[in-house]
Amino acid sequence: MDPRTNPFAPGAGNPPPELAGRDAIIEEASIALDRMRNGLSAKSIMLVGLRGVGKTVLLNRMHLDAEAKGIPTVMLEAPERRSLPAILVPQVRLALLKLDRMAAAGDRAKRALRALGGFVQGMKLKYQDIEFGLDLGIEPGVADTGDLSADLTSLLQAIGEAAREKRTVVVLFIDELQYVEEDELAALIAALHRCAQSQLPVTLIGAGLPQLVGQMGKAKSYAERLFEFRSIGPLESIDARQAIIAPAERCDINFSDDAVEEILRQTDRYPYFLQEWGKHSWNMATQSPVQLGDVVAATDRALAELDASFFRVRLDRLTPAEKRYLRAMATLGPGPHRSGDIAEELAKKVESVGPTRSNLIKKGMVYSPAHGDTAFTVPLFDAYMRRVMPTAE
Repeated sequence: MDPRTNPFAPGAGNPPPELAGRDAIIEEASIALDRMRNGLSAKSIMLVGLRGVGKTVLLNRMHLDAEAKGIPTVMLEAPERRSLPAILVPQVRLALLKLDRMAAAGDRAKRALRALGGFVQGMKLKYQDIEFGLDLGIEPGVADTGDLSADLTSLLQAIGEAAREKRTVVVLFIDELQYVEEDELAALIAALHRCAQSQLPVTLIGAGLPQLVGQMGKAKSYAERLFEFRSIGPLESIDARQAIIAPAERCDINFSDDAVEEILRQTDRYPYFLQEWGKHSWNMATQSPVQLGDVVAATDRALAELDASFFRVRLDRLTPAEKRYLRAMATLGPGPHRSGDIAEELAKKVESVGPTRSNLIKKGMVYSPAHGDTAFTVPLFDAYMRRVMPTAE
């Protein structure tokens, strides 16, 4: 069928044509923001899950919904090897400028902008990657000590006071939170905790890999009480079917039942992979309905595209020792696997491969779902490793 009208949209954070199965968590975020705008309490929300489950898509949708309500927002992705202060400053400034333009009277937004100026001055010496040339002025004694935890707390309090004055809420949307350094994560959690204690309308909606839950608990023991952790996984069968069927039907195209079932089997119902198989099945078909044979033919193309991009970009970041570790995991199957079993597969002692495992966790390739267990953060990665490395060497 015509690829020009193909509705499926695989990509990093691309919104799917049918955002199936996520209405409940979207509504939960909407309720939390409305409560805070009305002076009521609500916990910050943390979306955790494997690659390809649609965390970024959800975060973007929640961000757009907040913007549509006129809520000032900060939208960030936490990259590796950059500090939290460096990525926060420019976006916080934009949110405060929007807050300052809101109709309600008061000058606390301008005070918060000066607090941001003091924050920049205080952080520049410690975090060399802060590149901010605008002079915002300073608010003496507010967020200017050079101590990240104290200054970030003061800054978010100033922002919260401005938001309360304008009868709104300021929302920090931060993706890939697992890459934030522990001391910076601890400072962010502490600042949000102080705002919650003071009933100030500042909140965080974040997303990250499964290890983020443990990282946040390690950074601050009370994190589990401050956040609503929501596990985002593969879709339920009925929702996965809807993600395939609904976009096609809007184009007057149908999928046979066995074609849909084969897509669900090949993708394990992960949203990103559903889009890949939907796209290639559409392109392989010559007429409606799309048949099982079209999906079978599309599978080779879908895997080839995933191998060349989605999977390979992650493998290329790894050392030979890290690749061998993942290949040993793949030999054992999808996982999770006991660390001792992986070491045995490598013919090494657990202690000797411990640093390799730690590095893979830091790089976001594996996580520990339970003590002593290791699992891939990327679905279907075990099969990819067996394709790309037929042997452990």
